[in-house]
Amino acid sequence: MTKKYMFKGGVHPDHNKSQTETVPVEIFAAPERIVIPLSQHIGAPSKPMVKRGDNIVIGQVLGETAGFVSSPIHSSVSGTVQSVGHFPHPNGKQCIAVEIKNNFKDETATFFPFETPWREAAPGELIQKIASCGIVGMGGASFPTHVKLSPPSNKPIDTLIINGAECEPFLTADHRLMLERTEEFLTGVQILKKILAADKCIIGIEENKPDAIDSVNKKLSDPRFKGITVGVLKAKYPQGGEKQLIEAITSRQVPSGGLPMDVGCVVDNVGTTVAVQEAIITGKPLYQRILTVTGPTVANPKNLLVRVGTPIKDILDACSVDFSRTKKVIMGGPMMGIAQSDLDAPVIKSTSGLLCYDRSYPGIRAYPCINCGKCLKACPMKLVPSRIAKYVENDKIEDAMEWNLMDCMECGSCTYICPSKINIVNYVKLGKYKVQCERAAAKK
Repeated sequence: MTKKYMFKGGVHPDHNKSQTETVPVEIFAAPERIVIPLSQHIGAPSKPMVKRGDNIVIGQVLGETAGFVSSPIHSSVSGTVQSVGHFPHPNGKQCIAVEIKNNFKDETATFFPFETPWREAAPGELIQKIASCGIVGMGGASFPTHVKLSPPSNKPIDTLIINGAECEPFLTADHRLMLERTEEFLTGVQILKKILAADKCIIGIEENKPDAIDSVNKKLSDPRFKGITVGVLKAKYPQGGEKQLIEAITSRQVPSGGLPMDVGCVVDNVGTTVAVQEAIITGKPLYQRILTVTGPTVANPKNLLVRVGTPIKDILDACSVDFSRTKKVIMGGPMMGIAQSDLDAPVIKSTSGLLCYDRSYPGIRAYPCINCGKCLKACPMKLVPSRIAKYVENDKIEDAMEWNLMDCMECGSCTYICPSKINIVNYVKLGKYKVQCERAAAKK
């Protein structure tokens, strides 16, 4: 019997992947108007490099990095810059973005693949190429990949883990990517393994994706991919969290406030891995991605290859969404995604899906905590969520900090399982916001 890896805690929401898990990826045509935010990653937003009236080609740099923890932004269409200003961002705020009128000529910048065979290249050279192509984590966090691949010399990496769990309900983009582009995916894994000089590489795939497991294992029989194995994961949420993957596969626990590199591991997403392969083999920067469009009000659920900067509404229209029944649109999955208040907001590098609901739950009454302990058992970070929520509710932020408020990954497992319907994760977010405000005030 094949061993199935798992972590302690978590919850078991319905998978709801049947609508799109067998639907091949389609190319979504770029619209007439594109809005590309210069903040699509953790770290400093990119600095604008273009102005109104400039003629642009696909792959041209629109924003350059503003520090080490930053990433360049590239154009996804050819055309003319209409404006550089504040536009709606999927995070609910306004941010600097470049608005481009598409000329539909698809004129493309010259992409330069890595000059020498990548197997012969120095890791630093490969990292530099990845950085220049704007590769970031595509599983949601958007951490610049070149930073993740540059651990300090006193923290050697012995294990590379590829996150193929895709544990969020409804989403199937990574699933399709592993099936349809297995060769490119595994080449990307090899490149990452070389950069990190990792002894082991394990691709974690949840058990509810047996066709992906079979497809990858079949390709791994090729001697070229020696040293890479598949780890079958128990289907449980949030199995795709990097700390949960590390615990499940290696039994190592990342310390409070620490990073995976502290226990000799690096975790990368499937989409990110394919983007790395494209950057090194073809020189292509990250300006498009695969996402899932699904939900109760979507007549034609699909997996789409979409240009970054495409307005959400254009995509939903193409999938025949019934807006008369749609009560909520979420970017990402139902557990950690962000509800959208403006459908003019664009797709960004970390957009894994668009989920359309026919119901919303305004004003659900929260009853007093009954101290049942269900949130404690569900918490994948081994916190006491109810206690943290109570402290934040009573504005006792220092007490919440002592109970490791900042270690919460905001997965929502506690809120999902709570019989009293307390929105625990909302209190956590509020607490973190207050901490950030206090730290910002202290700096001033």
